Amino acid sequence: MNISESRIKGVFVVEPRVFEDERGYFFESFRHNQLKEAGINIEFVQDNVSKSYHGTIRGLHYQIENPQDKFITCLKGEILDVAVDIRKGSPTFGNYVAYKLSEENHRSLLVPKGFAHGFSVLSEEAIISYKCSDYYHKPGERGIRWDDPTIRVNWGVSKPIISEKDKKLPLFPSIKEQDTF
Repeated sequence: MNISESRIKGVFVVEPRVFEDERGYFFESFRHNQLKEAGINIEFVQDNVSKSYHGTIRGLHYQIENPQDKFITCLKGEILDVAVDIRKGSPTFGNYVAYKLSEENHRSLLVPKGFAHGFSVLSEEAIISYKCSDYYHKPGERGIRWDDPTIRVNWGVSKPIISEKDKKLPLFPSIKEQDTF
């Protein structure tokens, strides 16, 4: 397993060793001891799965109460996975990283607490699995609008499909200080 830190401190790309033959492939998608050896010691307590269709954008979401580290893997299709740094005092505050995760590259993204997370679906459909280090807690749920002009994420889709809830999220400059990390 190759674990490398992105240009924003704390976000890691995890690339497993994939064994392929005429039957298909096999790989270890998550291995706690290898993450721990890389200095990442997170206990995950909840697994989520979502299915979305081409052009869907989900995010940018985070929890201020019961914040979550997330380990995201695309099981089917291809997504653009995005992590926005919302840690007060961070030199990369307001910046984002984006990686393509797919069933082809088997890559995962580790997004720590202190980041807003979202993804867009680049393929016909996508199935995403993500591990969380804390339980979903609706009262602590927060977000940033997907089309924020300050952050300027290039989602890679021409006709985005956005939930009504995500359309109403605040712009980044209007987020209250207590709603950042």
